[in-house]
Amino acid sequence: MLSRSCFNLLNLEYYSGVDRTRIPRVMTMPGILSDFDSNGDAAESDAVSVGQERRIIVANQLPVKAYRDAASKKWCFDWDKDALVLQLKDGFPADVEVIYIGCLKAEIDAGDQDEVSQLLLEKFRCVPTFLCADIQNKFYHGFCKHYLWPLFHYMLPVTPSHGARFDRSLWQAYVSANKVFADTIMEVINPDEDYIWIHDYHLMVLPTFLRKRFHRVKLGFFLHSPFPSSEIYRTLPVRDEILRAFLNCDLVGFHTFDYARHFLSCCSRMLGLDYQSKRGYIGLEYYGRTVSIKILPVGIHMDQIESVMALSETEKKVQELQAQFGGKIVMLGVDDMDMFKGISLKFLAMGHLLAQHPELRGRVVLVQIMNPARSRGKDIQEVQNEISSVANEVNLKYGKPGYEPIVFVNGPVSTQDKVAYYAISECCVVNAVRDGMNLVPYKYTVSRQGTPDLHKALGLEGSAIPRKSVIIVSEFIGCSPSLSGAIRVNPWNIDSVSEAMNLAITMPEGEKQLRHEKHYKYISSHDVAYWARSFDQDLERACRDHYQKRCWGIGFGLGFRVVALGPNFRKLAVEHIVSAYNQTNSRLILLDYDGTMMPQGSVDKSPSDEIIQVLNGLCNDPKNVVFIVSGRGKDSLSRWFSPCEKLGLSAEHGYFTRWSKDSPWESCMLAMDFDWKKIALPVMEHYTEATDGSSIEQKESALVWHHQEADPDFGSWQAKELLDHLESVLANEPVVVKRGQHIVEVKPQGVSKGVVVENLMASMRTRGKPPDFVLCVGDDRSDEDMFETIARSVANPSLPAIAEVFACTVGQKPSMAKYYLDDTSEVIKMLQGLASASGLLEKSAISQVSFEGYSL
Repeated sequence: MLSRSCFNLLNLEYYSGVDRTRIPRVMTMPGILSDFDSNGDAAESDAVSVGQERRIIVANQLPVKAYRDAASKKWCFDWDKDALVLQLKDGFPADVEVIYIGCLKAEIDAGDQDEVSQLLLEKFRCVPTFLCADIQNKFYHGFCKHYLWPLFHYMLPVTPSHGARFDRSLWQAYVSANKVFADTIMEVINPDEDYIWIHDYHLMVLPTFLRKRFHRVKLGFFLHSPFPSSEIYRTLPVRDEILRAFLNCDLVGFHTFDYARHFLSCCSRMLGLDYQSKRGYIGLEYYGRTVSIKILPVGIHMDQIESVMALSETEKKVQELQAQFGGKIVMLGVDDMDMFKGISLKFLAMGHLLAQHPELRGRVVLVQIMNPARSRGKDIQEVQNEISSVANEVNLKYGKPGYEPIVFVNGPVSTQDKVAYYAISECCVVNAVRDGMNLVPYKYTVSRQGTPDLHKALGLEGSAIPRKSVIIVSEFIGCSPSLSGAIRVNPWNIDSVSEAMNLAITMPEGEKQLRHEKHYKYISSHDVAYWARSFDQDLERACRDHYQKRCWGIGFGLGFRVVALGPNFRKLAVEHIVSAYNQTNSRLILLDYDGTMMPQGSVDKSPSDEIIQVLNGLCNDPKNVVFIVSGRGKDSLSRWFSPCEKLGLSAEHGYFTRWSKDSPWESCMLAMDFDWKKIALPVMEHYTEATDGSSIEQKESALVWHHQEADPDFGSWQAKELLDHLESVLANEPVVVKRGQHIVEVKPQGVSKGVVVENLMASMRTRGKPPDFVLCVGDDRSDEDMFETIARSVANPSLPAIAEVFACTVGQKPSMAKYYLDDTSEVIKMLQGLASASGLLEKSAISQVSFEGYSL
């Protein structure tokens, strides 16, 4: 019976020779592809338009407002112009169609859902997802807001009264909700053409569901909340499932480098994945796919703010506020009601300011606009009680008739009214203890830029009106790095925030203008359209080679992932290599040891009886020349492989070589100056002392610094520093410094595994037995030198042609080899297959090969 992977490969082979325009692409029902009509054109559905570029934007909530008509009692809808997922459309090309998928902010009866869906699709290009009340409550209010939200904002549920602990039923509801979103997407997606952009932490496992159904789906994800450090994230019981879902995307976006760095650290520490910068972007190699990481802070919709400022109603509101706060210095806060906005800390700082500066009493007002809470529960009530308590205390202590130091404006407050408050405020205070991005300072800055009518309402006349603004911003929020002219504060430090408030009030007017100009220049050029356009362009780039690779899925449930390999990179089949092996007469077999025949994590590195047995089986065939080509020293290799009398050994990357147990070791160079070791060894010792878990291996020709047992991140950082340090101090020495898998090695110039292969092949030709079969297996960067040399020899027209060449890497990763095997156990089984084909392997080993299912 064929496995699912086999069926996928068969399908890929079938379609590889077919015109892709002939492949059915139009989804008319969930999971069903349409047929073609008699003219050969794809049948169209109402939901899908063929040929036009489309972006499917997926978020927890649709960018529409829902209300019932008073007369007809029917549902009516309007665009929510404040919704980010609506505003980002400005960044797409004009001819791109945008489809929105998400939940509605209203509960729709089951009987009305079909009618509502049709209306939203036709008029708004929106496709609603309908969750039952129980799933919606557990998914959003349970898992998202009371578990994930605090955790991603660095709050651990240490005690039952301090945050919500992990609840398996809430997690299952989260997964179920994400699956409903996936089912909805299936109804409209054109998988070969459409790009999907998923937003925020509500839908973090959705990529796995989509990748499972369409292996080549073009998929981007942007996280709008912080991503916590690995110490916090690793407490999540379903951490691997969520990480792997992120990695099922083509592009993952974060607001700041810190958030991206934490994500990459989690991938490194928990999944063992390496990452590197490639031409300006960060790439993660994941089962043959490259997952791109983008750092891109979101912007605001400039036109929306500017159009609101131009309204006569805004001008009137400004005049009202001017009359209300006439003669006072207004500082403004605009925050959601939640525990991370630091509102009570801000109020304490305001009280401290008035205590330290009595002359400001009666002159300074902190206006706090309170947006409604997005969740519900005792934590919100506790925050509300604390905020009210601190505000009342400050107002009782420093207030007087006609003056309240802290003024509450309870929301919801319209965008128009907020712009009016921004316009009259001398300072904006954003004091969150942790926040994803927070666009309040951006909106404040643009509002302070103003319009002629607003300036008139503010009592400013003339053409050269100075634009000025001051921002106090917490260093723990996403917008902080981009606001270089802001006063950055630690919200926990009440004294510091109070001093910042005083500085904002007393700052010279010229400095306020300079800070404002700096912010406005950045904000106006990095708006929401710029953000969306940049992400969209990178998503297109990340998906460019989708159809240049062969793909199939592996894993179950949320552990599913797609293996993607180049068209000429495939798994080494035992049947194929055995057939070539039997038809050749002069064979060269080259094997790395660590990571190829012996697992990297093994404590005992000596070869097992199984390895010795299979090597002797290969060596006893007179048609074979078998070599272990390793970076290890000759003494350990000699000791380990003493039972293999006919086995060739190449130690220290080819510096020492012997053809059999009875032949002497030969050095690749007759004379070599090793004085450079006196320079390199003290440097390595210094890094070893500073890096717990690292060690130095001293070989006759080389020095190796190992950091496999060190902390992954720190070991990698130290390795980079050591590499730079050694390259600097050894610049004039005849050596090369290289990084390998968890190592930094210094070795003589001209010594490499590639040179070994070249010499062995030349020796076989000299002896009149040029190889007609070459098998080379390795797993490390140093083994790529062997693969490169073999490829060069095959392509060289002046050399005898080699009939059969098998360059094979261990693990599915980018390599110069054309074949791969998954792990060391598969390498051994493959070698057993070759030895048994020679008839020189013991019967017990042959039966084991047969038992493993190989057809020889």
